[in-house]
Amino acid sequence: MNNLNILYEDNHLLVVEKYPNVLCQSDYTKDLDLLTMLKSYLKEKYHKPGNVYLGLVHRLDRPVGGIMVFAKTSKAAQRLSLAIQKHEITKEYLLVCHGKVDNNGIMEDYILKQDDKSIIDNTGKYAKLEYQLLDYKDNLSLVKVNLITGRHHQIRVQFASRNHALYGDQLYGIQDKKPIALYAFHLKFNHPVTKEVMDFKLYPKNGIWGIFNYEA
Repeated sequence: MNNLNILYEDNHLLVVEKYPNVLCQSDYTKDLDLLTMLKSYLKEKYHKPGNVYLGLVHRLDRPVGGIMVFAKTSKAAQRLSLAIQKHEITKEYLLVCHGKVDNNGIMEDYILKQDDKSIIDNTGKYAKLEYQLLDYKDNLSLVKVNLITGRHHQIRVQFASRNHALYGDQLYGIQDKKPIALYAFHLKFNHPVTKEVMDFKLYPKNGIWGIFNYEA
């Protein structure tokens, strides 16, 4: 478990970096997932017999990297889930997309999930995000996104629908086999037990990110 990047841990929470192309939890592929890795880490570290509880309260798409919080108790899981439902948790992303976006703005749509893909459709669920242009080079925009709602593939679908597909998005953009430039870099929330403000930032550096000079 040496490859895990643990950003914070106490009796109630585990804040970690999810690496790109790692599953949040197991699926039909049976590939090793982050939830299983973290349970093994806790079992080994604390010499726990039997099963280890760890609550998955939010998700990132498999190709997307970034910061995630897990709950080590059912009480923490319940309170974090409620905070997410009430939009009390700040989730900000960095992305690189094709073309130049406006300096800042709001995207509002209705998104309908269809199997493994989503589309903009009036029969879908309301989706909202705020964005800010940070840098522009080589017809690529570096954008900061504040995700207000958490719909399936929301950021990817909303930007692609406006002809700003994300760099490396194999599903909604160009099938060029490059890694997707979408990263959950900022997570801020009140601790579910102590109520202390928990504020984490982590910046991607490799690949396409390296062409930009920025401080989000």
